[in-house]
Amino acid sequence: MNQQTTIAIVLTRTDFGEADRILTLLTPDHGKLRLMAKGVRRIKSKLAGGIELFSVSDVTFLRGRREIGTLISARLRRHYGHIVADIRRVQLGYDLIKLLNKNTEDETGAEYFTLLEHALQALDDVTVDVDVIRLWFAAQLLRMGGHSPNLQTDPSGHKLEADAAYAFSFDSMAFVPSDHGRFAADHVKFLRLLFGNYGPTMLQKLRVRTEIVQACAPLVQTMLSTSLRI
Repeated sequence: MNQQTTIAIVLTRTDFGEADRILTLLTPDHGKLRLMAKGVRRIKSKLAGGIELFSVSDVTFLRGRREIGTLISARLRRHYGHIVADIRRVQLGYDLIKLLNKNTEDETGAEYFTLLEHALQALDDVTVDVDVIRLWFAAQLLRMGGHSPNLQTDPSGHKLEADAAYAFSFDSMAFVPSDHGRFAADHVKFLRLLFGNYGPTMLQKLRVRTEIVQACAPLVQTMLSTSLRI
């Protein structure tokens, strides 16, 4: 038998038959795997403890001749238990997993595994605000899909100025000078951090003003809806 081993995060779990489950797992080296976990719903199943939601697990599996393989063994590497103690974090965790699953191909790269792992780490840290995590995840999903906005110049190529007011053009994915614009230098600075290499924990430490986060949230959400057709 050609057994293979990897680390994985559970994306979906679907009951099958009397005691089995079909799992969709995200891995850094095999993309998405669809595996049958036989007998996992039985009380004495050795697999059950290794396929918890909001966890990273070591798994061994057999690839199937068709689409679905077989899960041989699973052992928790890390379970993010603080998430399940807060309903807002649980709901956001489900939302982020669903969003990533919907917007990635089966042969997705390791960067998406890293993105989800970092999101779970942030959700497990009760000092990191859920709104910051939500916004950061959306921005990173856009960036990795090649849909980052232009945060350096306006559509004419002029650099964004610190003392100017701007509106945002979704056609050009850039800020446009506007006397009545709602966005200023602080918003642009935050978005640069959001679409950059800063994780949510670091963003939280920067103590960005709540009103800046709230003003940028619908902007990023609209980018997500427009670019990824969510």
